[in-house]
Amino acid sequence: MRPIHLHLSMLLTLLLFYPASAQVEVGADQIEQILTYTAGKRVALTVNHTSILSNPQHTHLVDTLLAKGVQVTKLFTPEHGLRGTADAGATIHSGKDSGTGLPVISLYGQKKKPTPNDLKGIDLMIFDLQDVGVRFYTYISTLTYLMEACAEEQIPLLVLDRPNPHDTIDGPVRKLTKYRSFVSLLPIPAVHGLTLGEAAQMINGEGWLKNKVQVQLTVLPVRGWQHGQAYSLPLPPSPNLRSDKAIHCYPTICYFEASSWSEGRGTSHPFEQIGYPNRHLGNHTFTPQPTKGATKPKHSGKRCYGPTLQPQEWPKGIYLPLIIEAYQISQTHGIRFFARPKLFDLLAGNGELRLQIQRGLTADQIRQSWQSDLAAYKQLRAHYLLYPDYTEQ
Repeated sequence: MRPIHLHLSMLLTLLLFYPASAQVEVGADQIEQILTYTAGKRVALTVNHTSILSNPQHTHLVDTLLAKGVQVTKLFTPEHGLRGTADAGATIHSGKDSGTGLPVISLYGQKKKPTPNDLKGIDLMIFDLQDVGVRFYTYISTLTYLMEACAEEQIPLLVLDRPNPHDTIDGPVRKLTKYRSFVSLLPIPAVHGLTLGEAAQMINGEGWLKNKVQVQLTVLPVRGWQHGQAYSLPLPPSPNLRSDKAIHCYPTICYFEASSWSEGRGTSHPFEQIGYPNRHLGNHTFTPQPTKGATKPKHSGKRCYGPTLQPQEWPKGIYLPLIIEAYQISQTHGIRFFARPKLFDLLAGNGELRLQIQRGLTADQIRQSWQSDLAAYKQLRAHYLLYPDYTEQ
């Protein structure tokens, strides 16, 4: 079998980004320990291009396990596909991996949860995806549905944990089921302060799966990392999060996906800039064009104008002043800001944030309305931590 690999030009591009912290050993690096769980079992993996070891070659987990003689039978893959190149929201089709010949089952197409037939003949499921610590980044929703399916079919799940690169807690908690969706599946804050291993423990422990089923869960923790410790990703986790700066901006700028403004897709710096085709909106300019991972960008071919962003001055979490100011200047110039209000509410996890902005509340007033829910969440989160928390530093 040929190994899973990225096209050379893509790999060279990806390796130009920020190097991973050398002292950190992610779950996938701990191969000998993984082999104790896979011995004699038929194994499926939920993976994508981020499922790599921390060695200089960035060897893919699938290739490593196959080389070790592990009986890998199927691959499952989330939004953006196995190689992480598809547009956000684009249907990912099932098929066969050209490198290994293994069947690939999409969890972001006609279904988001594996069927009993998909899981037939599997003795162990391994999950290894790099998350960015935000509720509406859909890998955490894929994990939730995978846990539910494995629990129902009594298949053990091994989560190979990775650090959270946007490691803070902020934003509204999704409480009402009317706002439950694939971008707001769990009743947690928009910026949740968990690794996916910790999230899996919380999902199991709080009975958040259908009919309160629990999966037989094992988490292989990261070594050499704790909450609050900076971590630069070795590869972009999706086509439009290409840098540490984009990941820092993402919890804020993602809300612009539901607005009339461009969030920078179709440029060399997505999620690092915002703009609209109106020269009165700022001195910073860019022109979105169709690119791989953004084949139909908002305002394609039109020059967009917006503010020059200084995210190094933003606190971690959601920078509300940017959203509020964009709404207000849109109102001044007769531009409908909330182009997709339902999507905005789903991203927020409630219908209040949009209304608060429209009513003219300040960033401090809006943030104050989150505090009681965040305090309760922080107490809950403490029960499921695998790593020293911020307060211990």
